Amino acid sequence: MNPENTSENKKLCPTCGTKINADAERCLVCGSKLDGSDKENDVVQGSRMPKITLGLPAAIGLVAMFLAIGAVMVYIALQQTGQVVEPTATPTLTQTVTLTTTPTLAPPTSTYTPQPSPTPLTYTVSAGDSCITIAAAFDVSIRSIVLLNDIPADCNTLYEGQKLQIPHPTPTASPYPTATLSGIEATREACEQVNYLVQEGDTLSTIAQNYAVPISAIKDYNGLVNNTVYTGLPLVIPLCERAATPGPSPTPTPPPPYPAPSPLLPTDGAAFALEDGSVSLQWSSVGLINANEAYMVVVEDITEGEGRKLIEYPTDTKFTIPGSFRPLDNKPHVYRWWVSTVRQVDVDKDGNPVWESAGAISDTRVFTWSGEAAPESTPTP
Repeated sequence: MNPENTSENKKLCPTCGTKINADAERCLVCGSKLDGSDKENDVVQGSRMPKITLGLPAAIGLVAMFLAIGAVMVYIALQQTGQVVEPTATPTLTQTVTLTTTPTLAPPTSTYTPQPSPTPLTYTVSAGDSCITIAAAFDVSIRSIVLLNDIPADCNTLYEGQKLQIPHPTPTASPYPTATLSGIEATREACEQVNYLVQEGDTLSTIAQNYAVPISAIKDYNGLVNNTVYTGLPLVIPLCERAATPGPSPTPTPPPPYPAPSPLLPTDGAAFALEDGSVSLQWSSVGLINANEAYMVVVEDITEGEGRKLIEYPTDTKFTIPGSFRPLDNKPHVYRWWVSTVRQVDVDKDGNPVWESAGAISDTRVFTWSGEAAPESTPTP
C-alpha cells in the first residue's frame, strides 16, 4: 500500500479531529455525523485538562510521604491532648547461671573424744582441819586442793563449815626399775674414783704420779687415745687401780659445789597408810661424787614439831625411812624432807664423821603417814 494514497483517503472529524476514512459517514470516536446533519444535536465539548503521567516509583514515594506527614500530624495532636505517654526504659533481668563445683569429700578421720573427768567430792571443813590433814585423809596433794578451790597456797583462810572441792586421787607412778649392771660396769661402779680438773702445767704423767695410778688406767677410764691433756679437761682418777705405797695418800683437790638434787619419789603430798611399813625416798644424782662425799637426807615430823627429826648420809640416790619413825598415834602426821650433798672434813672425838656442805639444797617435799596408838601399859597388881 502506498502511504501517500493512504493519507489522501483519510479525513479529519470536524468535531474531535480524529483521522477517519474518507468514505466514513460517522466518526468512530465522537459519533458525529460527517455530513453535518446532526449539528443541532451536537454537544459542545470543553477543553481537555492536561494529563500528568507518573512512574510507579514516584507514585509509591508520594504515597509514603503523605502517610508520614499524616502520622506526624496525628502524633502532635495526641501529644497536645496528653494521650501520648513517653516510653520509659524497663530494666530487663538477665539470669546468670553460676556453675559450682561439687566439693570433694575427704575421708573421715578418727577424732579423739576426751573422757569426762570424775566429779570432785564436796567436803565440809571441821574445827582443826588444815589442807595438810584434808589432803592426807583423801590421798590427794595439797596443791590440787589449792588449785581446785582457788585459795591461797598457805591454806590459812580455811574456816569451819567451809565447802571444799576434793579431786579424786591420781595414781602414783611406780618408780623406774633399776638397771642391772654388767660385770665390767659393776667393777667400775665399785671402784673408788676422784674427779680431777686438769690445771695449767699438768701432764698426764704428773697426774698419774700424784695419785699413784698407772697412766694406762687413767687413759682407759677417760677414753683417751694419747697422753695429751689440756687445761680444764675433767678426768676421772680410778683410785682402785693405784699401787699400794708406804707413804701417805695424796689429798685430791675437792670439786666445786654440786647442784641441788631433784626429789623424785614420793610425789609431793603423797599419803601412806598404816600398812606401809616403810617409806622410800628417791632423788636425782648430781654426778659422780668422791669417796669422802655423800648425800644428807633430812626427814622431819612437822606434826610432832622440830624435835622429831631423822638425818642420814647415804651414798646412793635413795633412802628408806624405817618403820620405827612412823607416828605412834592413830592420826596422820605430815613429814617434810629434803636432800643435799655433803663432804667429810674431819672426825670428832667419838669417831663420828664431821660433814660440811658440798652443794645446794633440794626443794622441800611433804607426805603424810598414818600410825596407830601405842598400847597403854597395864599396871601389875
